[in-house]
Amino acid sequence: MMANGLTRGFERGRNIMRSYGILSLLLVDLFFRSASGYLSSAYTGEGPPRNTYTSPASSSQTSPGLSTASSKSAVDNEKYTAKCPSGGLCSKLPADCFNCSYHHNCSYGKPTNFTCSTNTGVHCVDGSKRQQKTFNLTVACQFCWQLDPSQYRCNISTICTTVACPRKRYKATCKVLDHVNCLGQREFQKRLFCNWTGGYKWSTALTLSITLGGFGADRFYLGQWREGLGKLFSFGGLGIWTLIDVLLIAVGYVGPADGSLYI
Repeated sequence: MMANGLTRGFERGRNIMRSYGILSLLLVDLFFRSASGYLSSAYTGEGPPRNTYTSPASSSQTSPGLSTASSKSAVDNEKYTAKCPSGGLCSKLPADCFNCSYHHNCSYGKPTNFTCSTNTGVHCVDGSKRQQKTFNLTVACQFCWQLDPSQYRCNISTICTTVACPRKRYKATCKVLDHVNCLGQREFQKRLFCNWTGGYKWSTALTLSITLGGFGADRFYLGQWREGLGKLFSFGGLGIWTLIDVLLIAVGYVGPADGSLYI
């Protein structure tokens, strides 16, 4: 009896294990079928499809060279026509509106004639109101970086110290004004002295130093908080520090904490 019970238990367990095994195989097969169907189906999601190929015959054929040239020409025309006045004197056009055959066999600083031609889409006239495509331009024989500082604009650095001995310099990027003509690159680099202001007035700093210097008002105004607190709690160094600051601010030795110049 006991042997028969054990046999039946083993049979029942074997049947259960077999059923679970078959069910697991069916689930695994269903999973792989679904994944295979998804990968082989056409892409229908949002965004650009992956692993897709379009036959060259089905796509429209265009010439890259022609499309690029036409778009570039349109952009150039729009830029020049917007910046360059139409119908004005050729000699008064901004320098970006024409190209000149510059040469260097000239005397420095002397006026020299150069042959220039207008860019595409730019129209100008001579003194007799006749439209010109090529014209002569008189330019002083000098490179752009040799121009007077009033004829170009440079970026101003606000991270260099203006009050220093010796004076600090920084590398500035300069660009020639539109109406100025010169030889060479119109954008160049130049080392300039630090020369910027944060809005602090010398007269205000000196007035505060004379009247309220014993309380550190001058140092607080210049943004020097530690020195200001030192003067405040020491009553201006018993008056000695106050007198010294009056002299230092008067001669410009003590300036704003950000390193800028007075206005």
